[in-house]
Amino acid sequence: MKTNQEMVRQMGNFNVIQRTSDGYFNATGLLRMWNSANPNEQRRLDNFWEVTHLDKLMSEIAENELHFKSLNFGDLKNALSMACRGKKNGGTWMHPILFVKFAMYLSPRFEYHVLKFVSDEMIRYRNDAGDAYKELSSAIMRIVPKDFMPKAMCRVGEALNWVVFGNHEKDLRNKHGEEHKQRELYQLEKKVADLINEGFITNFDNVINYLRNQYQKRNSPQVFNQSVA
Repeated sequence: MKTNQEMVRQMGNFNVIQRTSDGYFNATGLLRMWNSANPNEQRRLDNFWEVTHLDKLMSEIAENELHFKSLNFGDLKNALSMACRGKKNGGTWMHPILFVKFAMYLSPRFEYHVLKFVSDEMIRYRNDAGDAYKELSSAIMRIVPKDFMPKAMCRVGEALNWVVFGNHEKDLRNKHGEEHKQRELYQLEKKVADLINEGFITNFDNVINYLRNQYQKRNSPQVFNQSVA
C-alpha cells in the first residue's frame, strides 16, 4: 500500500508518529514530548549526531539498503533524517533504525520501551489491511450495482470500524497503532472478501449481516445496528 498515512503509535508513555510510505518516524515530535516530560533531562537533536559510533551505524544502514549505497556521509545523513517543514507534523523524520538509536539516546531508562516497541509488526499489518481493503472493495463490486458502490463501501468501512475498534469516526484506523488491532482488521477484511469470492456471501445485505454478527459476538448490538442501518 503506497498511499501515505501517518500512524500514531505508543512508545512507553509517548505517542510517536510513523508514516507508512517509508516507515520514517517524526523525531522532532518525540524530542518535544521528552523534554516537556523530563525538564531535568533535556536533550537536543544536534547533540544526537555526536553520539559515539553513529557514523558507523549509518554506514551499516547504507551497506545493507541498496538505495543508500552511493551516498557520501553528508548526503546519507540528509537521506536518513529528512527535514519536512510547513506540514501538520513537520520537523525531522528519521529512518526507522536511526530513530531507534535516537530514542535510546534520550535515556537508558527508556531503552526497554524502545526495544518493546520495535518488536511488533504493526506497520506491516496496517499496510496489509490497506491492501485487503482494496481486495474487499473489488469483491463487493461484484455483488452491488455500480451506482451503489460508493455508499456500500462507506457502510462497510463504518461496519469494520465498529467490529474491530468498537467505534466509528473518520480515519479511525490510523488512530489505533496497536499491532493486534491492525492484524484483526486485516484478517476481517480478508475473510469477508474470501467469503464473497467463494460464493458464500452473495449480496450486500449478507455482508452487513455477517459484520453485524461479528460485532454482536464482542459488543452490544444496538449501537452497531443503528449506525449502519
